[in-house]
Amino acid sequence: MTPRSLLYLLMTPLLFICCSREQPKSAERDEARPAATPAPPMAPDARPVIVAFGNSLTAGFGADPGESYPDFLQKDLDQRGARYRIVNAGVSGDTTTDGLERVATVTALKPAIVILEFGGNDGLRGLPVATTRANLDQIIATLRKAGAKIVLAGMTLPPNYGPEYIRSFEAVYRDLAKQYRLPLIPFLLSGVGGNPALMQRDGIHPTGEGNRKVARNVMETLGPLL
Repeated sequence: MTPRSLLYLLMTPLLFICCSREQPKSAERDEARPAATPAPPMAPDARPVIVAFGNSLTAGFGADPGESYPDFLQKDLDQRGARYRIVNAGVSGDTTTDGLERVATVTALKPAIVILEFGGNDGLRGLPVATTRANLDQIIATLRKAGAKIVLAGMTLPPNYGPEYIRSFEAVYRDLAKQYRLPLIPFLLSGVGGNPALMQRDGIHPTGEGNRKVARNVMETLGPLL
């Protein structure tokens, strides 16, 4: 047996003893370490819900995150101390037909108030005004049956769609507001549409600053319902 082999045999029991002695210390440290305290569950948000239900004008298309009109509306409500929670249910490109198809997702939220903004895409596509009216009528009836108050947002169209079509289109909002006795925002983009400083280059969607103004337009009509 070589000297190196003999040294190895002599050291092996010592290494085993040392390792055996170290294990209890490690276990003691683990037992002494306090258990992680689970985070307390978040309290459910019990504030009444206001749903902003519409298309790209509600969704905030083209604006930076946090700069849709419902975002600014929430900030305004918070500053006023009005304890409501805004839910943005805007989907870019939606027509009134699309809105009717997903109205159940809105009623499922049990909203106290719904800001209803649809029809712009119908008009831009030249869809029959009768279809727009019928769809909005059904949406309103469904929301009211669910117990929601409704603020109806009116809309208009560019002049190239012709005065007759535009008159018929605008009348849809006035007639439904009168029929159901709804608060009406005569034109959602009042003071914004046609202003290059507040509109994106497409001339259809507001900038972030434009959406801030739209939120003010909405609040003028929404305020008395709070």
